[in-house]
Amino acid sequence: MSDHEPGDVDRSGGGGDGSTRAVRKTKPKTRSRLARSQLVIFLNFCLSLAFFGALALGAVMYWGKGMFENEGPLRTEANYVVARNSSLNSIADGLEESGVISSSQVFQVAARIEGVGGQLKAGEYAFDPGVSMRDVMEKIARGDSVQHAITIPEGWTVERAFQRIAESPVLSGPMPDMPPEGMMQAETHLVQRGMTRSQLVQAMRQSQEAMIQEIWDGRDEDLPVDDIAEFVTLASIVERETGIASERPHVASVFINRLRKGMRLQSDPTFLYGIYGGAGKPSEAPITRSDIESDTPYNTYRINGLPPGPIAIPGRKALEAVAHPLESDDLYFVADGTGGHVFSQTLDEHNRNVQRYREIERERRADAQ
Repeated sequence: MSDHEPGDVDRSGGGGDGSTRAVRKTKPKTRSRLARSQLVIFLNFCLSLAFFGALALGAVMYWGKGMFENEGPLRTEANYVVARNSSLNSIADGLEESGVISSSQVFQVAARIEGVGGQLKAGEYAFDPGVSMRDVMEKIARGDSVQHAITIPEGWTVERAFQRIAESPVLSGPMPDMPPEGMMQAETHLVQRGMTRSQLVQAMRQSQEAMIQEIWDGRDEDLPVDDIAEFVTLASIVERETGIASERPHVASVFINRLRKGMRLQSDPTFLYGIYGGAGKPSEAPITRSDIESDTPYNTYRINGLPPGPIAIPGRKALEAVAHPLESDDLYFVADGTGGHVFSQTLDEHNRNVQRYREIERERRADAQ
């Protein structure tokens, strides 16, 4: 048996000197078929592309998140109005154009991710300097808009209230039909810019009607008024007679007592309404004897009972005063010179009170000269 493995040596007997030569065979180098596969090359490319793409996307998201949550570009306080039925795109573009946010695209993407893209509410919004995009988005999504006050004082007429509403620059649309006298709620109403005048008037009328019904339902028994319309009319007279809330139940008791006795109410605001209507008496116009004797259905110096309707918008305190008047025997009252009134049961006592008031007025005129 040979000491050599087969293939280790080649014994050649041919030419030359006939010597034996050992020839080592070299194993050929082979490439991995997998490495040469075009599919693997493509997959490697895709993996690399996905890796670097993920890095790029992460960088973009990090940048966008910082832009969304960090201080914004606004340098001074600013208001922005989101119109009704505005799309997310138009809101974002408008905010960017107004300098409130720095990127409409970032705002839109963030709003969709947060799930509020379709929840942004119309209204006027106030933004502080440096407000972040997130704070802008959350404020509009909450509907935390600027509220504008429109005040209708108690004792005004519906006509005067209509004039104020018509002149308001924050309301929109035409004026609706005028409600009946007294049928608008007198208070400070908070409205958003763009609210229609019809919407406000409707809300004021509904609130007033609901309040009147509530107080009427809880009224004292045996009031000398036949229905809710007369109740509102008497409350409007009480409203116009005194601006002091604590006096209203006492004033109401005087008129209640006079109605029970069949006495005329003799209320100055009633004949003035009959003369001037809802526009009201001009402040410079004096009250004359002819005014007191004027022949109108509202002149309670001439008619018995109540006038045909309210003469003003009664507030809650006046309505409650008529629903629950003070228990008294008083039939008269007159101004006391301090803004309030002095009450009396008899005409003689009342005349003395009137005389004292006239003396106070004469002294004031003398001091003013």
